[in-house]
Amino acid sequence: MEKLTVLITDDDKDIRDGIEIYLKNEGYNVLKAADGMEALKQLEENEVHLIILDIMMPNMDGITATFRIRAERNIPIIMLSAKAEETDKIHGLSVGADDYITKPFHPLELLARVKSQLRRYVQLGTYNGQSQSKVEVNGLAIDLNAKEVRLDGELVKLTPIEYKITELLLKNAGRVFSINEIYELVWNEEAYNAENVVAVHIRKIREKIEADPKNPRFLKVVWGIGYKIEK
Repeated sequence: MEKLTVLITDDDKDIRDGIEIYLKNEGYNVLKAADGMEALKQLEENEVHLIILDIMMPNMDGITATFRIRAERNIPIIMLSAKAEETDKIHGLSVGADDYITKPFHPLELLARVKSQLRRYVQLGTYNGQSQSKVEVNGLAIDLNAKEVRLDGELVKLTPIEYKITELLLKNAGRVFSINEIYELVWNEEAYNAENVVAVHIRKIREKIEADPKNPRFLKVVWGIGYKIEK
């Protein structure tokens, strides 16, 4: 099997270098980044199988980086944070992280988490050496290469923004996204008074994919939280 690559993202060089030593001793390829922006650039230029991602970083923090990563990739993310509060752990996991470890940590504990996540990613078929190109949920399907959405085989004509929202929710079927999360991931800018903008696009998407938009089969609202595509 090919060598697996781990991307270490932390603004502390000593932590990056320390983790690198342990990972290389276990036979992993290692890439490093000092913030979320650098991590996204590394992901564009390299095949990465797992990300170790600090929460508190300059330029782009780990939470924002996770939003961006999860919009396109399902690779495992292990979050690091100096904060031990339960709310930070829940926040990290809710935005798409697969695991969470609090600083200071023992390198062997982190290594065990890395191995566990990679084992699940590779052996359970999530990773097959190619990026996922098609997703289907109960007859609603998206072709990520052709950028097309079909309902029971029939092409659904969506605007670029409608497509991006549908892609985000379909690729993460069952997961609830807040209005601000949807806005930031689709528009790639900080959400400000985004409720009406997102709601209008959700309504238009429903009109195109739902037999009865007032009683949606696919695109559900979770009151007080956000939206999801029902699994």
